[in-house]
Amino acid sequence: MRPLSANLLRAKSTVRLTNACDRFLPRFKRFVLASGVVTCSLFLIAIHAQAESIQRPNIIYILSDDMGFSDIGCYGSEIETPVLDSLAENGLRFTQFYNTARCCPTRASLLTGLYPHQAGVGHMMEDRGHEGYRGQLNRHCVTIAEVLRPAGYRTYISGKWHVTPFNNKAPDADKANWPRQRGFDRFYGTIHGAGSFWDPNSLTRDNTRISPAADPEYPLESQVDGEFYYTDAITDHATRFIQEHHEQSADKPFFLYVAYTAAHWPMHARERDIAKYEGRYDAGYDAIRDSRYQRMLDLGVIQAESTVNWPIPDDWKVKNHWDWDKRNMEVYAAMIDAMDQGIGKIVQSLKSTGQFDNTLICFLQDNGGCAENFGRNGKDGPRANGPTLTPLPADHLQMDMVPKQTRDGFPVRNGHNAMAGPADTYVAYGRGWATVSNTPFREYKHWVHEGGISTPLIAHWPLGISRHGEIESTPGHLIDLMTTAVDVSGAEYPATSHGGNKIHPMEGRSLRPLFDGQPIEREAIYWEHEGNRAVRAGDYKLVAKGPKGAWELYDISRDRSEQNDLSQEKPEIVEKLAAMWQEYAEKSFVLPGMRR
Repeated sequence: MRPLSANLLRAKSTVRLTNACDRFLPRFKRFVLASGVVTCSLFLIAIHAQAESIQRPNIIYILSDDMGFSDIGCYGSEIETPVLDSLAENGLRFTQFYNTARCCPTRASLLTGLYPHQAGVGHMMEDRGHEGYRGQLNRHCVTIAEVLRPAGYRTYISGKWHVTPFNNKAPDADKANWPRQRGFDRFYGTIHGAGSFWDPNSLTRDNTRISPAADPEYPLESQVDGEFYYTDAITDHATRFIQEHHEQSADKPFFLYVAYTAAHWPMHARERDIAKYEGRYDAGYDAIRDSRYQRMLDLGVIQAESTVNWPIPDDWKVKNHWDWDKRNMEVYAAMIDAMDQGIGKIVQSLKSTGQFDNTLICFLQDNGGCAENFGRNGKDGPRANGPTLTPLPADHLQMDMVPKQTRDGFPVRNGHNAMAGPADTYVAYGRGWATVSNTPFREYKHWVHEGGISTPLIAHWPLGISRHGEIESTPGHLIDLMTTAVDVSGAEYPATSHGGNKIHPMEGRSLRPLFDGQPIEREAIYWEHEGNRAVRAGDYKLVAKGPKGAWELYDISRDRSEQNDLSQEKPEIVEKLAAMWQEYAEKSFVLPGMRR
């Protein structure tokens, strides 16, 4: 039997052990009376097993897609997210947590506890011929699942993978880095990074590609209104994994990675969810941003002395097609609302199976709001009165990120005539609304200014977090999630190698001390994406746009909106942080592959 972890010696854990003994004693007495067998060793073994199960929590990491810092209610939004708000109220909210500014590097970093270049995913899913830019997870890293499974955890993923290429011309050519091959017991989701919510490409169960319209394990008649919607499918499979785990492996803890694609373009949502937000954005970009800023101040997630609610430039706003762009934001809000409803089902599944109190739930986002114009400048006409293309057979496997048509025969449209929501539209919500999402920070997805890399982090664990409803301002990063999982699970991260391959050591710090109000120490946090570079050490952040951009220096404690560049006033700090970034870049395989 595995020895009790050192964490059991903590005072708080001792209280839990005492409570476990108190709960176990009545059952032990009944056992004695029934069997007549009384041995001290049996008693101690039983106590040991009970205490260990309490000490080894289930772990659920929930990741959303292309959302800004202010997009959920407990961080200032008007979007209704009561489930996430409740988790925050009864858990811990982090206000200076960071991602990597882009979807696949973030996923690589979250899964491995390394900076993305160390895991081979410095950019997207293409091989640039350098170790840090292979476009898929390398074998010098291990996933959280690969670390936790040997420690007795069952491992599950529902949702977006996006850390290995998906070739739609040869979709079954290479599965070496699919979830089942990287430590997960079960997988339902998409290998590729973006696609229709009504008919996603690369949809897969375990190692088999499937059609959402012909899936006997998840039939259409079992779904809302008899139609497939990917956010709901991710939720339903996550809850299925929780329920089946309880039925089949209740003696083991589990790790569940839930990777929603909400609210990544295209703006797709159910009409019933969109209707809730009809008219909510009539006041326009500035009014919504202003109200968010004030709520963020009231909630304490930002401070007036360190942020500026700068006005949105007029040329970032849509004027001639306002009803269309207002609809885009209504649908965006509905997508987040639907995700929150899904998280509520996950929470309920934990409660109904008695697993809620000893489950660590972390919610965060993969990058900041997305200012990409995907589908916004198209010239397609309005929806036809009826289908104009041949309907697709139910078992047709969707291979295109942008489907050419809907399953029932309507062409997929974009541009100002495509009112977002239905399956025959494919539109992003644009720079104006992304600026609202990122209130009050600069830049967006792709960039490593605060708007590109700042994410909410909500941590909830009734048996393991003593702070409820508090705000934590200690800086943290995705790399910390592996370290935290290893800490709370008692698992062992490979010392030097895994599967015959040399393994990079973890880069992060466990967040567990913060759960009890204790500090964590680190020298710095680093970024690079598409030549955008940054390093944060203490309150100072050095950041540059593009590989040739000049370094800018900000005191985040006084200027988190990054409005007052101190690089000319404090050249000695610039020099020191730039040298630190250079050392990181050379050590972590950012160089020489970074495009200059």
